[in-house]
Amino acid sequence: MLKSEEIRTQAGQRLRELFAKARSWEESPDVRIGNQKAHLVKFRLGDQEHTLVLEVCSLGQPRQIRAAVTRLGEIRRDMPGAYPLAVAVYIGPQSARLLENNNLGYLDLSGNCRIALENVLIEREGKRNVRPSTRPLRSLFAPRATRVVRALLAETVRVWRLEELAKAAAVSLGHAHNVVKRLHELAWIEHDDRQRIRLTKPADLLEHWSESYTYRDHEILSYFAPERVSRRFMTEVARAAEAAGRRYAFTLNAGVSLVVAAPLRIAAVHCYLEGDLVPLAATLGLRPATETEGTLHFLAPYDEGVFHGALEKGGLKVPSLPQLYVDLMHYERKGAEQAEHLRREAMGF
Repeated sequence: MLKSEEIRTQAGQRLRELFAKARSWEESPDVRIGNQKAHLVKFRLGDQEHTLVLEVCSLGQPRQIRAAVTRLGEIRRDMPGAYPLAVAVYIGPQSARLLENNNLGYLDLSGNCRIALENVLIEREGKRNVRPSTRPLRSLFAPRATRVVRALLAETVRVWRLEELAKAAAVSLGHAHNVVKRLHELAWIEHDDRQRIRLTKPADLLEHWSESYTYRDHEILSYFAPERVSRRFMTEVARAAEAAGRRYAFTLNAGVSLVVAAPLRIAAVHCYLEGDLVPLAATLGLRPATETEGTLHFLAPYDEGVFHGALEKGGLKVPSLPQLYVDLMHYERKGAEQAEHLRREAMGF
């Protein structure tokens, strides 16, 4: 990770490139403004003199940017003629919106910026992080961590105590704390004055989970069904699972067909099934098949979290709606289209 001084130095170089026609360039580090120190950049552009105040944020994540907004706001009050500017290695869209909504500028070392001076607007966006964090978002979506994610997304309006969340997700208190800490760093959750947890950005969490996940992470066993795929056949599968004491949940097209009115024909059934799949397949008289040819596909979950928040629709079990959504997003047969239909019609975020 770059040190603040290195970020400040490189930011100064980027500013010189952006204002190549500027004259009388002057940089002053550690200038006291009110109760804090800041890095000033002064230059002349045409007949006007401009002063920029740089606030360095090492990560540029929303949590850091919120704190920077407060500090830059204080600087603006103490030095009203200056233009406050947040600086980081990378400032993503969410952080950029926070700054723009507070009439503050930003510049990162990845090529994104928004600087609005009198008669001058420089705006560049869409550049990727040149130095991705060594703690990627994927760590949030490891099997046990995702149990916490599912619990939060399954009850988006609930306010949680950490102990309640850990119990609901079936993880240790320490593991729940680590996931919550990471989510707080990303500004996707908030704590109230009693340190209770509330999910504030369910859409962001859902979308990033869907990018890190595919239903193919689960083991898939495919079979020829002895009859045409139908609701009656799905009911037989459910009865056999319940008789064997196994949890199950229909997902992908079969699942979404139970939740919302979707214009699709179910050519194949996908079903999460707990435990050994082979005995139940024998009970149903199924013959092994390739995935391409099969009409019934059992998914052996890599973690029991897939059953958290399972719903009953028409007498049959489906996963929680967030789980069904992320399953669909990478399904080859119009899965993304069905996922968005599910989200519009049933999820509300």
